[in-house]
Formats: sequence, C-alpha cells, structure tokens
Amino acid sequence: MAFEGLSERLQQTMQKIRGKGKVSESDVKEMMREVRLALLYADVNLKVVKSFIKKVSERAVGQEVMKSLTPGQQVIKVVKDELTELMGGEQSKIATASKPPTVVMMVGLQGAGKTTTTGKLANLLRKKYNRKPLLVAADIYRPAAINQLQTLGKQLSLPVFSLGDQVSPVEIATKAIEHAKEQHHDYVLIDTAGRLHIDENLMDELKQIKEKVKPDEILLVVDAMTGQDAVNVATSFNDQLGITGVVLTKLDGDTRGGAALSIRAVTEKPIKFVGLGEKMDALEPFHPERMASRILGMGDVLSLIEKAQAAVDEEKAKELEQKMRSASITLDDFLDQLDQVRNMGPLDELLKMLPGANKMKGLNNLKIDDKQISHVEAIIRSMTKEEKEKPEIINASRRRRIAKGSGRPVQEVNRLLKQFEEMKKMMKQMNNMTKKGKRKGFKLPFM
Repeated sequence: MAFEGLSERLQQTMQKIRGKGKVSESDVKEMMREVRLALLYADVNLKVVKSFIKKVSERAVGQEVMKSLTPGQQVIKVVKDELTELMGGEQSKIATASKPPTVVMMVGLQGAGKTTTTGKLANLLRKKYNRKPLLVAADIYRPAAINQLQTLGKQLSLPVFSLGDQVSPVEIATKAIEHAKEQHHDYVLIDTAGRLHIDENLMDELKQIKEKVKPDEILLVVDAMTGQDAVNVATSFNDQLGITGVVLTKLDGDTRGGAALSIRAVTEKPIKFVGLGEKMDALEPFHPERMASRILGMGDVLSLIEKAQAAVDEEKAKELEQKMRSASITLDDFLDQLDQVRNMGPLDELLKMLPGANKMKGLNNLKIDDKQISHVEAIIRSMTKEEKEKPEIINASRRRRIAKGSGRPVQEVNRLLKQFEEMKKMMKQMNNMTKKGKRKGFKLPFM
C-alpha cells in the first residue's frame, strides 16, 4: 500500500519510545526529527510537515504526557491523534440531498481514473448504501469515453445516460437530471471531461455545468501516485471550482502516500473515498482514524470486519461454525470459504489490517500469489463428491487422477490432504477442550 515506506519509518521511530518509563524533552526532540524526515521522504508538503511537528511537539512535552504513568505510549497516542486530525479527523460521508436525486459532479485530469472511479462509486452506492444511481456520460471530447462508461454500466448492470458526443455537456447534465427524476434515481453521477492539464476552457465548461445543475457534491479524482502534483491539482480545482471532496485513486500502488497526508491540510477539503485496486469493488470510504492506525502499525480491525460482513454469507457462516464444532467440515466447505475470503481482497493486505501485524517479520514483503489459491481450488474441483466429503478414501491411484485433472503435481495433492486432516484434528482438540471446560465451569473465549 501507499504508506508502506512511511509506515515502516514511523513504526521504527515509535518503537524507540514505546516502552520508556520516562520521556524527556530531548527524547521528544530526537523523535520529532526522525518523524519529520519520514514525512518529507513520503513527499508530504513542507508546510504541512512543519505544522504537524509543531503540534505534536507542543502536546508531547505537555503535562498530560510527562506526568502520565506510560509517557512513551502517550506520545504515540499524540502522534496518532494528530495524524488522524491531519487527514480530516473523522470520516466525511457523501452528501444526500433532502429532495432526490443527489447530484454528484466527478471532475479531474485525464489519467487519474475518473471514469472508472465514477463506475466504482455508483457500484458502492448501490451495494453499500442500497441506492439507485444513474451514470451520466458528459465527456464528449476524449475518444471512447462514452463507450467506456457504457461498458462499465453494462458490466455493473447500472443505467448510463448518454446523448452522444454532438450535444453540449451542460445540456447532457441537465437532461440527465430530468431523466433521473422520471425514473426515480436517487443519485446522478456526472462523468465530466478531463484534460491533460488544467486549462481555461475546461474550467469554464465545469463552471457552466455547476451553475446549471447545482450539484450537491463536486468530487475531484486525483492520482495518489503523482505525489505533490496531486496536491497542486487539488488546490487549482478547489480555487476555481470549489470542490466538496477528493477521491484518491491508486493508493495501493507504489507511492509514498504524501498526497493523502497533504491534500486535506492544503485544500481544507476532505478525502471522501480511496481507490485500492483495479476491481470495480475496490473503492472504500476514507476513515482518517483507521488510516492513522494502519500507518502506525496498530491494525484496522473495523475495516477488516466490514470487509468480512460484505463478503461472507451469514447463513453459510453459521452452518460452517456448527461443522467446525463437530469437526465435520468437508473439502467443499473449505472451497466455499476460499471463495468468500478471496472476495474480501488480497490476503497480504488483509493480514496488514490485524493489530500487531507490523511486528510480524517479513510481512511488508509478503505477496500471497492468487495462483496458489487457484491451484488449491483446481485440486478440490478435480475430486468427486464422495472424495470431497470423505478425503480418507483418496488412495494413491485417486491422488494421481486428481493431480492429472487439476494439472498440479501429486505432491501438492498430498500436501493439501495432509493439511486438511491436521486442521480437522485441531478442531476436534479445541472442541474437546471446550467440553471439558464447560464441565469444570469455564469456557474458551473464542467459542
């Protein structure tokens, strides 16, 4: 993720002070020097860095910290609080008009992923908030922009309003809102034209659309990988158009994360969503406190829970729990779980959301190849129904057949069956411990 470099440096700095029973001003000063370097290296705006260091230093040498029983921990809390504040303090939700439809103008430069983000946002509004969005193709200049949005609409089963490329974007936006009212859409997402750079014609057209449709939101889509350029673009659009929020794309890419930490402070406009991948469900609401926790290696359990709730079928989960208790889980159940975990996103990213994950050696360099999961799936799918339910019947000749059917070596089939058997044994042991515990009047906390 974007913050890996910054995260690593800050965590190393925090580690030095974490367990200290006494913290002096010189300790704080030394720590702030390292924090400053970490932020500058992450391409955070210089003015933002100076302001951040000043605020943290003032609080860190105050009475509440110095006289506390755990001053090291208190200093880390101060850093987390100020980091959260720097990114906006609390989540800024997308607007909802008192009288539908809510009109959202999507603006930005070419290459930032504006059209794709418009589709992702519509998908999120429908899935997470149960809304009925309408996509509007108002970019009449970029070749294939209208087709791109229509393709996304088809892929997501969402309606797209278009009048072709011979009608003015102002008229398209106006007619789209009339259409949305007739069809009872509660959100209208207008994909406006981008440019390779900011110019007068672009801004004039956007101002005309704004004047005519009076949007509830003007969301600027910027590429996090462009670093300080993203901050400059955000400043320019905000000065001329008056944006209401920012969507940061490619935050999962190889970038230093400075844009995310600078945009809110420089423009005073919140980051509302972040793009964390290419898939159409890879857009998330931005939570400053959760992001601060992740940067400092404290995990992000709430986001992990939300991902699980969205991906996991509750009825299947209850059924699986019963099977796990009785250790009667089958390879079909295991396959089902793999599908649900895969829907939550890349496994290496999920692991980093766990508290204390920063202390796991080599986790930052860990890349779990999706092909490994595909290989396991291929092996299980090459088994008969009986073999999935009773793996103990899988003898040498069956293993060779399964290996041939899945295109994987026999050793991989053997390894999977052995690991599955060990997992079932462990479930049995845990279940026996729980039963004994109940007889003695206590219970394992996870059962």
